[in-house]
Amino acid sequence: MAEQLQWLKFGVGGTEFNETGEWDQTKHNAAIDAMAAQGYNAFGVFGVSPTDINTTFAGLKAKGFAVGSLASCPGGYDIVKEPQKNSADFCLSTDTGKAAYLAATAVIKEMGGKGNLVHLTGNAVDANTIRRMDGVKQAIAETGGKVKLLTTITDIDSDLQSATKAVTDLLAAKGKQINGIVTTAYNPAVAATDGVSSTKLPIKVIAIDDDQKILDAIKSGVISGTVVQNPWGQGYVGSWVLSALGSKKCTMNTPGLYVDSGSFLVTKDNVDTYNDTRQATSKEILAAFQNEYMTCK
Repeated sequence: MAEQLQWLKFGVGGTEFNETGEWDQTKHNAAIDAMAAQGYNAFGVFGVSPTDINTTFAGLKAKGFAVGSLASCPGGYDIVKEPQKNSADFCLSTDTGKAAYLAATAVIKEMGGKGNLVHLTGNAVDANTIRRMDGVKQAIAETGGKVKLLTTITDIDSDLQSATKAVTDLLAAKGKQINGIVTTAYNPAVAATDGVSSTKLPIKVIAIDDDQKILDAIKSGVISGTVVQNPWGQGYVGSWVLSALGSKKCTMNTPGLYVDSGSFLVTKDNVDTYNDTRQATSKEILAAFQNEYMTCK
């Protein structure tokens, strides 16, 4: 939706927000092909398959369309050092490994630097999930053995019911062993917040994203904080870049360039002001595209 609103702001023609792919790459491709046939000529795509999405990007580029990989980059390569392996014009996404590392170091600090940590996350084959797991492991490794990864639970982000069951089972079986929980997917974050609140277990939690329930839990002290991503910035910046590329008046200086859209730790101290920081960062990223990452006629 953010992309749709920002297209209008930048004075570009018709837009469509389409999520009929239902997390299935074949359906996703069919929806993209249908839109291309209808005359759309610039695509901001959140890819389903981390490997197959590059084929989709290459097909769109071959037809002369502007393509941005938004919210997720293709997998299977170093997104910073090997931009040529991204078949889209650019990728604007959360550095999910960095965001997970930020969340894990924050919860480890709340744990007093020691104890048992649990990681709750999403689709195990998603490139973003893999990067998140690596980020959490890095933070734990830096404790020199003082923090142990008790378990990582994947594939519990499809719906809140699945996440709630997983958290309920986890706390019933191992709640007294757990000192901290880091969540790097939305539904597990909400479920962990509810679970710790209802059980009153002394578990430190750093969540992800800014669901109102999570923000309220931070304000009340139920959880320690959350790491928010920047979907507004992905839509705002991505729309400008795609419109500029679609006009054929601008080109990327480094095709396939990866740009981190930012991640932000939210605690009681900044829960009322973090969005101002996020929007300011987005405008800085846009300026970088305009002045450093692109050449325009």
